[in-house]
Amino acid sequence: MSDLGIYNLYERTNPGTIETFQKRTASKMDLQTEYEKIIEDTEWIDLMETTIPYIDNIFRNPNRFIINEEEIVKIELARKVTVESIKHLAKHTNLIQDVDEETGDVKPSKILNINKEESYDTYENRFIYTLIQHMKFYIMRKKKMIEDRLKLYEKNNKRFSYTGNAKLLNENVSITVNLTTKLDDGNKRKKGETPLERIRKLEEKLLMVMGSETYKLIDKKHIALVTSPIKKTNLILKNVNFQYAVKLWNYIQTNLDDNAKHISEKQDYSDNEELKKLADETFLLNYLILNSLDRDNAEESMQKEIKEQVLNQMIDRIVSLNANLTESEVKDLVADRYIVIRNKNIATLGQIQKVFKKQIEKYLEKI
Repeated sequence: MSDLGIYNLYERTNPGTIETFQKRTASKMDLQTEYEKIIEDTEWIDLMETTIPYIDNIFRNPNRFIINEEEIVKIELARKVTVESIKHLAKHTNLIQDVDEETGDVKPSKILNINKEESYDTYENRFIYTLIQHMKFYIMRKKKMIEDRLKLYEKNNKRFSYTGNAKLLNENVSITVNLTTKLDDGNKRKKGETPLERIRKLEEKLLMVMGSETYKLIDKKHIALVTSPIKKTNLILKNVNFQYAVKLWNYIQTNLDDNAKHISEKQDYSDNEELKKLADETFLLNYLILNSLDRDNAEESMQKEIKEQVLNQMIDRIVSLNANLTESEVKDLVADRYIVIRNKNIATLGQIQKVFKKQIEKYLEKI
């Protein structure tokens, strides 16, 4: 039985039995499916992942300018006398305390002190700083939405039930099948990187940018944030890093809604004739499997195999003794004897074989 396939099951079964079974089958099928899936919007994640390296480039090479802080101080407090200090003193002689007539040295009481300091308080830097604040808020908001949706488990459930009855000559056959399938909650979210995992990596990259010296200096100054529309400065228009930043800014401003898709479907296939026909055929197949174990059927099958073996051996002997014997001559020989033997209804299998063998041997003697 181990090598008995479905094809052999059908081949070994009387076609009339199969036809009767199919005609006398009464069955009922119930089949429902339930599908539920959340398709997260990850376009914003893609855009931020792409843009963060460009923001990092901006803070690695920040836009800055020099601020000159001018202050009139006592000569004792002056840190450095510059050309600008001398020019200022020449214009403001009231700050001169004394002049040495012999040497011409001038001794001022006060002098202009100039402190030069780098400043990052440019519009471009304020724009990027503001963009980062918007990114932080946007990520936090989207992350909360996704976490709330984790409570809604995905579904792809199927429920199938089938009952069938068939009345044969000496058998009453019945079957009951109940089958259910469900998604494995432990594995359903393991295909690829989840949105929350990508968001976690996104937050880490953003924290690295916020850890740069430039960001810390700007953050410490509590600079004024910018608002839309963004000014089209020469740097913002022509620098590729700022072009990506502007694209992200515009996206955040116009995509505040939750764009996740929630798909929920329930279908009933109980009236589907094609599926019911397949279920009926499965009922038949199960019956054939059980029927193949029936003792009476097994003995009948064995007798059939024995007959086939005897006939094959005889034909092999005829052909081996006379290789020139045509197919038509073999058919005529067998057909003539078959007519004679069939008319002898009381003949047993052994008698038929004996007569058949005798006639073949007589024919061979004439050759």
